[in-house]
Amino acid sequence: MNKNSKIYIAGHEGMVGTILHQELLSRNYSNIVTARFEDLDLRNQMEAFTFIENEKPEYIFLIAGKVGGIQANIDHPGEFLYDNLTISANVIESARKNNVRKLLVLGSSCIYPRLCPQPMQESHLLSGPLEPTNEGYAIGKIAGLKLSQYYRKQYGCNFIAAIPPNLYGPGDNFITDDSHVISALIKKIHEASENKISEVKVWGTGSARREFMYNRDLVDSLIFLMNHYNDDEHINVGSGTDISIKELANMIKGIVGFNGELIWDESKPDGMPKKLMDSSRIFDMKWSPKVDLFEGLSKTYEWYLQNKE
Repeated sequence: MNKNSKIYIAGHEGMVGTILHQELLSRNYSNIVTARFEDLDLRNQMEAFTFIENEKPEYIFLIAGKVGGIQANIDHPGEFLYDNLTISANVIESARKNNVRKLLVLGSSCIYPRLCPQPMQESHLLSGPLEPTNEGYAIGKIAGLKLSQYYRKQYGCNFIAAIPPNLYGPGDNFITDDSHVISALIKKIHEASENKISEVKVWGTGSARREFMYNRDLVDSLIFLMNHYNDDEHINVGSGTDISIKELANMIKGIVGFNGELIWDESKPDGMPKKLMDSSRIFDMKWSPKVDLFEGLSKTYEWYLQNKE
């Protein structure tokens, strides 16, 4: 991309899309196209095609999609599959028909099998059954990833896909029933501390291990890949380290300053027992994340305090 390239961010209002938009502007990319969900429903094929045909972007970051925590995925699997499937298919097909120079699809580490060898390599995709609690979402993301690969193979499109781990950071969704683990824990523990409640109930056993990435690090990697990566295989973009949910909860407890007890509700699911990606391919390209977990959690909590209702 050059500074005058026309760049469309599909999903600019979400956590990643918002930061991506800010970062591109800060790097003097001056020709950025966006559209609010109220004005453009990417689940609608005609709307997606008409918008991309009229705007004619050279580059597309396909960040848009339906995301949520474990409970939302359990309760609405059809919605998660349909929304992510149709958004990916419509944008990718529209990009092909309108000769978009390059498109980047954002995936998710939940595309890998539930009992995947650790750390998870790109070659492990479709090598075993998925985690049942987020299967709908995962299938939708896998479909978009494979469609981009097949369009490269059949039509010669320069479409790539990046796979991040669990994401967090300023701008995250802190609506408890629909949020991911870090934002849910920050909100729960902060409210307990503020209201002088002596205990906080946390889902699962706490033994599950997860890899986390600060959203600004992910955005930095996406811009890097758009400028430097052109291979057909999707690429993992992670931090290279993981942490148990119990360790994570205690770290957040310390940052918040909560003196009460964490109670683990073992009747609730843990999800995949471990999710750590092998990100050696992007590390070999001399890219690496800059924000460690403690720093990132502290910045996220600070943002939450400034923006909570």
